[in-house]
Amino acid sequence: MRLLVQRVSRAAVRVAGAEVARIDRGILLLVAVERGDGEAQAARAARKVAGLRIFADAEGRMNLSCRDTGGAFLCVSQFTLAADLRKGYRPSFGEAELPSLAEPLFDRFCTLVEREGIVVQRGVFGAHMEVELVNDGPVTFWLSFPPEKGLNAGAASAP
Repeated sequence: MRLLVQRVSRAAVRVAGAEVARIDRGILLLVAVERGDGEAQAARAARKVAGLRIFADAEGRMNLSCRDTGGAFLCVSQFTLAADLRKGYRPSFGEAELPSLAEPLFDRFCTLVEREGIVVQRGVFGAHMEVELVNDGPVTFWLSFPPEKGLNAGAASAP
């Protein structure tokens, strides 16, 4: 699972010209589900982003989380983050999970973030979306939660 995390003063998503989601101060998350991802990646990613201390405290230091500031998340599925651009000029999306498997895991990730006590707005999975944001800082981070080697997607290891 790959995430692009952007601290925003506001963000919105439109589909076919209609606004489907909006947040004020918070975090815009662009999320790619990759082949082999499962519950373990979704859970690790949700815990991590919910606890990220990327908002300024009284001294101006990044010391507060979105929970501390009362901010919200806007989660947008973006399979293009899984692109491989190492060869040629056309992106390869071989590492992106099939939509039929990616959508439920994206939804699960969003639910897990909500369980961390954060309000979550969502884009529309698979839709052509227009994402508008004001990056606050700018502050942007890249996170990756690859499947553990030797394990199938979401499977537990045998003793």
